[in-house]
Amino acid sequence: MTTSSTQRFDVYEAITHQIITAIEAGVGQVQMPWHRSGASIHRPANIASGNAYRGVNVIALWAAAANGGFDQGLWGTYRQWQERGAQVRKGEKSSLIIFYKQFDAADDQDQQRDQQDHDAQRRFMAKASHVFNVAQVDGFAIDQPDQALDPVMRDQSAEGFIARTGAIIREGGERAFYRPSDDTIAMPDRWRFTGTSETSPTEAWYSTLFHELTHWSGAASRLDRQFGERFGDDAYAMEEMVAEIGAAFLCGDLGITAEPRADHAAYIEHWLRIMKGDRKAIFAAASAASKAAEYLAGVAGVERRDAA
Repeated sequence: MTTSSTQRFDVYEAITHQIITAIEAGVGQVQMPWHRSGASIHRPANIASGNAYRGVNVIALWAAAANGGFDQGLWGTYRQWQERGAQVRKGEKSSLIIFYKQFDAADDQDQQRDQQDHDAQRRFMAKASHVFNVAQVDGFAIDQPDQALDPVMRDQSAEGFIARTGAIIREGGERAFYRPSDDTIAMPDRWRFTGTSETSPTEAWYSTLFHELTHWSGAASRLDRQFGERFGDDAYAMEEMVAEIGAAFLCGDLGITAEPRADHAAYIEHWLRIMKGDRKAIFAAASAASKAAEYLAGVAGVERRDAA
């Protein structure tokens, strides 16, 4: 990551670097920063509001947790921890998240170079915020999860969520895929899912299905998700990244461990190349995945509370 006294801090580059570092730490494995287990399977949350983070901040904080070896997903700024009577320990390194500050179109041109124009009326500039994990502070006790509680107990919630989306899902065979031609999702027989050392066969099933549901959400009649114009030959890999992250978001919302997919091992090098070549690529993927998860939650009638 390039820095100098004359070069402005690049929050996009910094957060992308944070995520790439976590991915490269696991090179040779299928597992990615968004494949979480244990107490950190849920989306990371803010200590002040209690709300879950969204978009690229979810991936950034999952990556930061992987880099730091943190087991819990509770985060806050230095001041927010102080307001809760806790103190960040001396020498602890913060992690980056991003937020967008609105400013007038008449503001100076230097700011406008880094803006994002969402609706041609409002303009936003990306700003960095520094947060610390609960493992980095003293004076705050976190409730430990009931280790006797099996996350698989949430199956009925997942079943209800999936049914309410209205997606047509056909079980049988050996492959999982979304077929745009007839707008259906194909899923292998349930007995074919064996799970891993960290996930049960049931969790593997739902994680795979959420991946395909994310693809389903991108159909022309729904979110009409397209990457061809910006990413060209990388568009297919980008859509796969969106589906991977979208599945992780949905699993996190429902308390299900995201299952690493062996067939995506080949994509990891490709994804790294895309992110290293385009510092905003992971932001585009995470934003699209967040919109997919929000869309699916909306059609399923699930209310969500988000932080930054």
